[in-house]
Amino acid sequence: MVTSKATLKKISPNFGSSIFTKKHTEFLKTNKPFWHFHPEIELVYVNNGKGKRHIGNHISYFNNSQLVLIGSNLPHIGYMDRLTNNGSETLIQFKPDFLGASFFKIPEMSAIENLFERAKKGVRFNKEVNERLGGEIEQIVNLEGAERIISFLEVLNELANTEEYTLLNADGFAFETIPQDTDKIEVIYKHINENFKDSIALDAIADLVSMTVPAFCRYFKKSTGKTFTKLVNEYRIVHATKLLTESTMSISDISFECGFNNFSHFNKLFKEFTGKNASKYRSETKKMIQ
Repeated sequence: MVTSKATLKKISPNFGSSIFTKKHTEFLKTNKPFWHFHPEIELVYVNNGKGKRHIGNHISYFNNSQLVLIGSNLPHIGYMDRLTNNGSETLIQFKPDFLGASFFKIPEMSAIENLFERAKKGVRFNKEVNERLGGEIEQIVNLEGAERIISFLEVLNELANTEEYTLLNADGFAFETIPQDTDKIEVIYKHINENFKDSIALDAIADLVSMTVPAFCRYFKKSTGKTFTKLVNEYRIVHATKLLTESTMSISDISFECGFNNFSHFNKLFKEFTGKNASKYRSETKKMIQ
């Protein structure tokens, strides 16, 4: 679950290094994901894992591996599920000017500077890029000194020049991080995470952040670019994709488990969100896994 208070997360690189690197092979139960942001750009490579990604306004479920680049001050929640038995997660965090204020301003670095700009919306790289660069990203953790920086620049250059990616917040809406509002959004997301399987009354959630319903609706739409009902339904559909992938529950049972009281309404929203009906989604996902 999401913790109750989180805003700016401070990151300190290892001694003698200008970037922070970490690799772990299991998620500890005490490590609860939380809504946070930081000035560092974050590159995350998950090798064999499952989880929910919530980056800016984007919410989705991933299975197996993924490679994501999260821009400076883009709010996100750490992955909420687990790694597989042989899985690992490699994290590289760095400031846009980690090599100096003007390094990425020179003409030869323009592609990487444009990559940093795209990262402000969150970038998910496609499977081919994961497979090509995953091993190299994992090795960066073991390198030191100039070798680490050179290898990392090679990875950034590859990412900057590939077209095999998806912008996670491609609708043009920029999630603006305002510290005093982040606490309020955190309370709202915590409540959604804990209660999306049940009916969430607008007056109850508005009261939770000391607002009238009309004021809350205006605030939420302005802050997230979505209505509250749409966001809750996205949480429910994302949870449905998880159950369709990992469980043998019937689709009708899944719809009710995710908080939908009307099966036809679930089917309609599921197709709007994923582009296919639940049955087709399940069969295609099973084939991909096999």
